[in-house]
Amino acid sequence: MSLDETANGGRDARSSLLAMISGEPDRLRRRSISLGVAPDDAQDVAQTALLRAWRSIENLQSPEPGKMCAWLDKIAQNTAIDLARQRARALVIPLDERIEDPKNVYREIEIREILDCTLRAIRDLPQSLREPLILSVAEELTAPEIADRLQISAAAVRQRISRARKRLGRVGGSC
Repeated sequence: MSLDETANGGRDARSSLLAMISGEPDRLRRRSISLGVAPDDAQDVAQTALLRAWRSIENLQSPEPGKMCAWLDKIAQNTAIDLARQRARALVIPLDERIEDPKNVYREIEIREILDCTLRAIRDLPQSLREPLILSVAEELTAPEIADRLQISAAAVRQRISRARKRLGRVGGSC
């Protein structure tokens, strides 16, 4: 492939990427949430993923929508993992000096432990269960909307959400 063909391929891929993002601008943010990223951080992850995609567009083997979609999803997944690793290294929980009643401190610690355990349990779910659950709860999508997005049946969506909730219920006793 000549240098001109490579440059044209990069332009075509960039055009396809721009068209995909323009057609569904919130897609990477929603994908980030489905990967377990907090809704407050999802836009940052989406923008970082898009920037990474833009910079590495030459690595895309084919600008076909399906392949580009899978490629973008992988970049978003890697970006979400990077954020989780970064947060895990920098996890510091500040103590609130204004707490006067020690009972409030114990209650606050208990609540944080329960939330941490729950978040770990959600992250530990297989992606096939976690993704429909998060789309249902965080995005408030219906089973048919989730089914359309994940390319599975609405019955499968309902079944996966049910399984995810059952697994979380079993974990809840150990938190």
